[in-house]
Amino acid sequence: QVQLVESGGGLVQAGGSLRLSCAASGRTFNSYTMGWFRQAPGKEREFVAHTPWSGSSTYYADSVKGRFTISRDNAKNTVYLQMNSLKPEDTAVYYCAAGRTRVIGNPNRYDYWGQGTQVTVSS
Repeated sequence: QVQLVESGGGLVQAGGSLRLSCAASGRTFNSYTMGWFRQAPGKEREFVAHTPWSGSSTYYADSVKGRFTISRDNAKNTVYLQMNSLKPEDTAVYYCAAGRTRVIGNPNRYDYWGQGTQVTVSS
């Protein structure tokens, strides 16, 4: 079992930055692929970023590429999402997820989810 708790969300002006954190419980954190997803009101949950257990590679949705950075610290059982140059369309609830998957972008392939943290970007 893995429990995930996100933090770091909030209200920011367009062009600003936020850093989300996702703290995981469990001794097998470093064996899981970690992903960030987001869901805006009235929309489906969408993929944001993904990194495998090693953290040796990263993948991003086109909409955030060049602005967001996913990273993980296996010693701290934590995954991060650094979000720069935020836009109003980035407003959503952001979720971290853990799964034993190599598939990128499919939320159904993740086994554990956090409760989400709200990010609101004002124009």
